[in-house]
Amino acid sequence: MKFLEVACLVILTVLVTDTLAENKPRKHKKYRRIHPVEKPTELAAEKDDKPIEVLPPMAAGVDMIDNRVPLTDPCLDVQCGAGMVCALDKDSEPQCVCIETCPEETESRRKVCSNTNETWSSDCSVYQQRCWCRNDDSRCKNDEYRHVHIEYYGSCREMPECKESEMADFPRRMRDWLFNVMRDLADRRELSPRYYEMEKDAESNMTRRWTNAAMWKFCDLDGHPPDRYVSRHELFPIRAPLMALEHCIAPFLNSCDSDDDHRITIKEWARCLELEEDDIEDKCDELAASDASTPEV
Repeated sequence: MKFLEVACLVILTVLVTDTLAENKPRKHKKYRRIHPVEKPTELAAEKDDKPIEVLPPMAAGVDMIDNRVPLTDPCLDVQCGAGMVCALDKDSEPQCVCIETCPEETESRRKVCSNTNETWSSDCSVYQQRCWCRNDDSRCKNDEYRHVHIEYYGSCREMPECKESEMADFPRRMRDWLFNVMRDLADRRELSPRYYEMEKDAESNMTRRWTNAAMWKFCDLDGHPPDRYVSRHELFPIRAPLMALEHCIAPFLNSCDSDDDHRITIKEWARCLELEEDDIEDKCDELAASDASTPEV
């Protein structure tokens, strides 16, 4: 009997314990869910097959336009003569046209004297007038201005007459002057490499003394544009600085244009300086090509 009471007590205890356990709230172990970190480029690649364009740092905040073609000024490589400027025509093609307006000059030292013995306000006004006349523009004052050029800087003044004896001796003086200028430029390292070689050759070879100097100056003047002719206005670098000192320079240079076509050939240049034509060859193109491929001295 006592055994049965003990057994019933044990069973009752177990039942009570299970009941309490069921009613007691359970504590669940918490786990932190880790989400994989996705790279922006990988996300974009999943959403869109197109690759993402990564802009350089300097492009931040700048609007980028696809298929934009950079524009280049067609006039950059166009060289126009004196009194002309490059402009685009209706087809956007570059062309040289007469300059419309010259800067207004008020200083007397800007004035120039032309071969027509007229004083102009500036060199621009001389070249502009010549351009208008050559293009049959209504602003051309006189047809003779087709060949107008500058004689010297400053207002026109009366020049002494070049005597016959002075003109006869002028070719020799001109040859000596050209060589001396060439030698001075070589000493100051202001000649291009090929011309520097010509000057050294003239120093050591007296027969080349004058011919090399004459060839150097002709090729040096024939550059606007290089067409194997020296026009009257291309002679300006020689004529203008010497007019005040050498009153024979203008008639001498005019005499070099023997056929009066307003341009001087290499043969006319040789005859004018009283040199043998065969001794002076037209090597300007060769000299220019040589200078382009030779480093500076």
